[in-house]
Amino acid sequence: MTKRKFGFAMSLVLAAGTILGACGGGDNDSEKSEKDSSKKDDQFTVAMVTDVGGVDDKSFNQSAWEGLQEFGKDNGLEKGTNGFDYIQSKSDADYKTNLNTAVRNKFDLIYGIGYKLKPAIEEVSKQRKDSHFAIVDDVIEGQDNVASITFKEHEGSFLVGVAAGLSTKSNKIGFIGGTDSDLINKFAAGFEAGVKAVNPKADVKIEFAGAFDKADKGQQMASAMYGSGIDVIYHAAGATGNGVFTEAKNLKQKNPEKDIWVIGVDRDQAEEGKVTVKGKEQNVTLTSMVKRVDIAVKDLATKAKEGKFPGGELLEYGLEDDAVSIAPTQDNLSDEVKKAVAEWSEKIKKGEVKVPVKPEGK
Repeated sequence: MTKRKFGFAMSLVLAAGTILGACGGGDNDSEKSEKDSSKKDDQFTVAMVTDVGGVDDKSFNQSAWEGLQEFGKDNGLEKGTNGFDYIQSKSDADYKTNLNTAVRNKFDLIYGIGYKLKPAIEEVSKQRKDSHFAIVDDVIEGQDNVASITFKEHEGSFLVGVAAGLSTKSNKIGFIGGTDSDLINKFAAGFEAGVKAVNPKADVKIEFAGAFDKADKGQQMASAMYGSGIDVIYHAAGATGNGVFTEAKNLKQKNPEKDIWVIGVDRDQAEEGKVTVKGKEQNVTLTSMVKRVDIAVKDLATKAKEGKFPGGELLEYGLEDDAVSIAPTQDNLSDEVKKAVAEWSEKIKKGEVKVPVKPEGK
């Protein structure tokens, strides 16, 4: 498999310059979807199959769907089998079925959102040689009808680690991951390294929920962490992370003077941290690590529409592409922290700092 880095400027120009008319509606119910009218031969269509976190997880899947919606808007497409759509997976057993549903609906490009879909995409893509697929957050080699999208999550996580290390008052910091996997360990490793780079005395506790769709589990884990004296938690757990925000907001309402922070992931999650305390609006989101799944999804869809589908290739998006970064909402960061984040960002881009992909001891 060859590996290429792709800029976004040309892709956005191409997307903006292409207007395509379409009609029809979509639904995540495959039976209803297959009853929709057939698309025109010259009409480019694209779909995504979510992982179990759901399209409205306020994180990873939602970012991908926003990218697909933006692509549709730029190209005059409507939601449905004649334009762009998503199929939501309720369990791991749905992945193969949902991918085949997208194939039967003749989508020109089909995304599998999340590394958990890798086995299903490998199997279905071998059976459906004429269909184009893309896997987000993993790599499938040796198949010309599959493109792979990955990110340098460890780089963006390093930056929010810097923010956490300089913002903590207890020197106790937590990380909650969805699963103990190579991908999520990249988030944990970068975060831990960023904390240690600016605050060697800080302790980083790393735990995994074992799921991306269990908000109650996330809240339970956050409760234990905050109860142990941890004052900043970074989550990379999809919808499970929603529980971390719930617990932080509950604690803030009980004790307004206590510093309780959450670091969001994938999207700018400042909105998730809003809480009203004694009639005054506050926010428990310290910052977020933004992973621009939306940009990557839109970028690849544009390439495919222009007849440049990078089958068999790996598209890797990093800090130098603005595909991972600290969130633009930084209201709770001091000027000192913002300056430090900017300095470390430049060091990473220049190659002066090599960010690890595995936490200490792994």
